[in-house]
Amino acid sequence: MARSARAAASTTQRRELPRRAARLKTEQSQSHSQSPQLEVKTEPQSPPKATPRKRAAPKADGKSETPKRVKTEDEKPTPKPSPSKKGNPSDLRDKKLKAYAQYANSSPFPDFAHPTPEECKLAHRILASLHGERNRPAKLVAPSSRAGCGDSPSVLDALVRTILSQNTSDTNSTRAKQSMDKAYGRSDKWEAIVAGGQAKLQEAIKCGGLSVVKSKVIISVLEQVHERYGKYSLDHLHNASSEEAMTEMLSFNGVGPKTASCVLLFCLQRESFAVDTHVYRITGLLGWRPAKASREETHQHLDARIPDEDKYGLHVLIISHGKKCEECRAGGKNTGKCELRKAFRKGKLAGEAGEAVKEEEEEVKIKDEE
Repeated sequence: MARSARAAASTTQRRELPRRAARLKTEQSQSHSQSPQLEVKTEPQSPPKATPRKRAAPKADGKSETPKRVKTEDEKPTPKPSPSKKGNPSDLRDKKLKAYAQYANSSPFPDFAHPTPEECKLAHRILASLHGERNRPAKLVAPSSRAGCGDSPSVLDALVRTILSQNTSDTNSTRAKQSMDKAYGRSDKWEAIVAGGQAKLQEAIKCGGLSVVKSKVIISVLEQVHERYGKYSLDHLHNASSEEAMTEMLSFNGVGPKTASCVLLFCLQRESFAVDTHVYRITGLLGWRPAKASREETHQHLDARIPDEDKYGLHVLIISHGKKCEECRAGGKNTGKCELRKAFRKGKLAGEAGEAVKEEEEEVKIKDEE
């Protein structure tokens, strides 16, 4: 009995041992897994610490710099658009009118004493002896053999002819005028010119140079005239004062002081001293304007100082002289033989003996004429 009991107990122990071992292993495993995992699981449950943003080190004055992240393209203030090079047409028109009104009867250089009336008379006599006297015709007739510069009794026709003559030779402007007349029938077909558009006019006058600019200006002027008066005519300016006529012509986009002055001098037969490239160059050589005076300032200065009775003759003669004189033409050299320059040697600004005369560039770009 005792031996049987011991055997049964031994059997029971053997059976319990695997169970205990398994239970112990399970407990150890649970104990091992719970203790570290619980620590790991509890860590994220605590509130995370906020990571401070990096800030620039404070400056000496105590002010900190703006963080770099703020300086992004999206957060930059929108840059202002660059103004147009040509500018607003109404602004350009106002600028022209303001400049004209400011010096309509006075010089922008009141302390510049040349030319005197006596100097104008002397220059007129010398030029007339060299090239013949130039007198205004009693009756103006539009020439068919050349474009001319304001040479037409029709103010609008004179204006268009003057635009065609800008920055080109008489030969080229005449070629452009005749080509335009051939394309549209005759010179006063303004409605057909506008209806045909800028491209057709550009093609017609391309032989005269600067056809892109000139065609745009001509179309623009014609449209402005028709919009104002319901017809293609500016002949009412024959009855306007010189100041009113100049103001009216300068109010058109694309018409500047030189163009308006030519129409005033030739078509309207008023006393105005227009300044083209030859006049600008030669009056500089004679010392009749400040060396740095602009074309517009030169017109204002000379128009105020040259006597009315000399304006027509001097203008035409100076242009003739500028084309014919070997010394005074663009690119010519002063050899000391020109009678005009010898008479004004003390007053000249440039062109010492042997020095080339600087060729000035005609201001006919649309932005200058607007």
